[in-house]
Amino acid sequence: MELNITQFVRNANTHDFSASDAEMGQNAGKITWNNAVQEAASTQLITADDRDAFESWAREFGAWSIDEIKAWSLDECNALLIQYISGDLNTLESLCYSVSDEFGIDWEEAERLSEAGTIGGNICRGTDGNVYFYMGN
Repeated sequence: MELNITQFVRNANTHDFSASDAEMGQNAGKITWNNAVQEAASTQLITADDRDAFESWAREFGAWSIDEIKAWSLDECNALLIQYISGDLNTLESLCYSVSDEFGIDWEEAERLSEAGTIGGNICRGTDGNVYFYMGN
């Protein structure tokens, strides 16, 4: 499932949602999670209609049981997506920075690194100019 994340990419400070202990201190995980939950109240990347696709995606990680995933609120699901997407965007910013792109990303370099297996490649710029996140295998 593709999610149009253009507005999120334009407006979010992704480092608020995904950062290491070296960047934020020992409570980085708690801080970024709380920030993502707060952001999810106004940034709905998925809706209730997308819940099955999200649950399937989350199960792929093997970190949570299906019962745990089903118990999450929609805001918690969105918060997890916000954190995951933010991490991917931070990686793109770090490895594929471009001063000339409105999103700050050299999309050709991102594609090259994805094809080489250096990065996951779940985020891309569409031919329509929007930015998309692929939630799936």
